[in-house]
Amino acid sequence: MHAIRLHEFGPAENLRYESVADPEPGTGQVRIAVAAAGVHLVDTTIRAGQRGPFPAPELPAIPGREVAGRVDALGDGVDPSWLGKRVVGHLGMASSGYAELAVASVDSLHELPDDLTEDTAVAMIGTGRTTMGILALANLSADDVVLVTAAAGGIGNLLVQAGRNAGATVVGVAGGQEKIAKVRELGATVAVDYTEPDWPQAVRDALDGREVTVVLDGVGGAIGRSAFELLGAGGRLLIFGWSSGEPVQLTSIDLVSRSVTASGALGIALFDKLGGIRALEDRALAAVAAGELVPLAGTAFPLAQAAEAHRALESRGTVGKVVLHP
Repeated sequence: MHAIRLHEFGPAENLRYESVADPEPGTGQVRIAVAAAGVHLVDTTIRAGQRGPFPAPELPAIPGREVAGRVDALGDGVDPSWLGKRVVGHLGMASSGYAELAVASVDSLHELPDDLTEDTAVAMIGTGRTTMGILALANLSADDVVLVTAAAGGIGNLLVQAGRNAGATVVGVAGGQEKIAKVRELGATVAVDYTEPDWPQAVRDALDGREVTVVLDGVGGAIGRSAFELLGAGGRLLIFGWSSGEPVQLTSIDLVSRSVTASGALGIALFDKLGGIRALEDRALAAVAAGELVPLAGTAFPLAQAAEAHRALESRGTVGKVVLHP
């Protein structure tokens, strides 16, 4: 089979398209003929050697943690009925999703209904479950004015839709007019380009006296800080990442002086308190199946162009979920 392999941590060009031996499923595992593999920002940081809380993979490694496709081989102890089923699964720390074939534990799989595409499933299995966790903590209502950073991104577009569904006033901020147009299409009440120098004032003008009550931030850095400063008294900041490369810089004085709160909305320990990762995956897939959430049409690359996919994601040149097609 063909796969993307990383032999040395570093820039995107270190991702190589190579021929490797087909993997074989072990006990309790299946092999999936991959139709779509998800690309996550975490993949780019692991590739670069900036792993954060994630352990370094043994090199050479095949990146990728989210796959959808059809089961084409079974390991010992797996119910024969799985053979031929269309499935989606998160491979966890095992990775190896950037490939034509991937092995997964049968316990990690979700069978796909006929009307759910592999690209959509991949957009919801990891990104979607994270979104469900954020929303459980945010508990949005029609009384909220919620600001979403990177509102055209994989998580951001789902948060905009969820805020709209809750009846909240949704402020979506994103970079560039093309992304802003997408955010408006998603139903945001206000859409603002955060590449403009005075974008926070544009938000204030659009809200006409109303204050932001909730900020959902996955960008961090200066943009996240500006979003935080838009919060009114009693407002809440929920942090679920920092695609800018650094988290929002806050002190206890910031919180007390503004009468606001800040909390992290990410992590397995936290998600376990929300029913566990499997339950969040079930909720994410159920939401898309019911039409409550519709992932923004993402950016797809051929498997051989994984390096280009990483560069596009790192430069914020993508919309929606980034996927690879073997």
